[in-house]
Amino acid sequence: MIIEKSKEIVNAIGNVIIGKEDVIRKMLMAVYADGNILLEDTPGVGKTTLALSFAKALGLDFKRVQFTPDVMPSDITGFSVYNKDTGKFDYKEGAIVCNLFMGDEINRASAKTQSALLEAMEENSVTVDGVTHRLPDPFICIATQNPVGSAGTQPLPESQLDRFMVKLSIGYPDAAEQVEILRRHVACDPIENLQQITDRESIKEIQNYLSSVKVADDIFGYMVELCEATRHNPLIDLGVSPRGLLALSRMVRACAVLNERDYVVPADVKEVFCDVGAHRLILKPRARLEGMTATEILKTVLNNVPAPEIGKASAKKAPEPETVKSKTKKHGGK
Repeated sequence: MIIEKSKEIVNAIGNVIIGKEDVIRKMLMAVYADGNILLEDTPGVGKTTLALSFAKALGLDFKRVQFTPDVMPSDITGFSVYNKDTGKFDYKEGAIVCNLFMGDEINRASAKTQSALLEAMEENSVTVDGVTHRLPDPFICIATQNPVGSAGTQPLPESQLDRFMVKLSIGYPDAAEQVEILRRHVACDPIENLQQITDRESIKEIQNYLSSVKVADDIFGYMVELCEATRHNPLIDLGVSPRGLLALSRMVRACAVLNERDYVVPADVKEVFCDVGAHRLILKPRARLEGMTATEILKTVLNNVPAPEIGKASAKKAPEPETVKSKTKKHGGK
């Protein structure tokens, strides 16, 4: 059921975001891996639409904040109000209290407001006036930023970038895809016809199921070698952190599931390594002078670190818990 539902989700969102199946698949992997997502791209390519499409297809409670310099931390986390009847302070929820939170143009907010997301992204909770409040489970943060304009922006610190599981870019559609976009928007916005495919309980079950996906010690060693290679590369000042290694471990499991396996192979690692690692790197001046990007350097690392030889395993599809099967059937599962 996981495989069928995943394909249905990708196809449904692909009817809204034309020609971007790879990005949709990787976003779904990050959702299954219980990770936060950073979308970095130029305005108008569909970042907000993509996030809203995921919220509708997955049946998640969705809230969006347009980050500007005047957005305050309390707008995100919530605040306390004195109740004269009880003599106590009542907590008023902020925008972060939802399943899928979207911070649009996060780099346009002040550093103080950006930092309001740190606890939520790492611990799925917020602390207001010394009281910790748990966020709904699952909780996923999708943030966007524009890499072109820098006026009025506050670059995200490395500690916050490290809390995003992946950084993805949608990119411009090609000419044929743009024609298809025009055709589909003649009558109505395609997102209006997008139907819910699964629910939050099923998503949580899949997130829990990832821990049962098999990873051989050779694959663990391969991931460690890749991350170690970034820490000793002459073009990289700051390599992939241990948190990044853990994020890679979760993503490769989700990648294996979407590739219809219950075990990880080196191809899964190669498929997601750049998406997990690129935004975590700080390049040395030499790399910038040579016009090298973080993704290009990571591709070189992939070419230089030999992948382990994994014996041919059975091509069986990944199984899933009975609870996932039963829940997805209630929502139109096959």
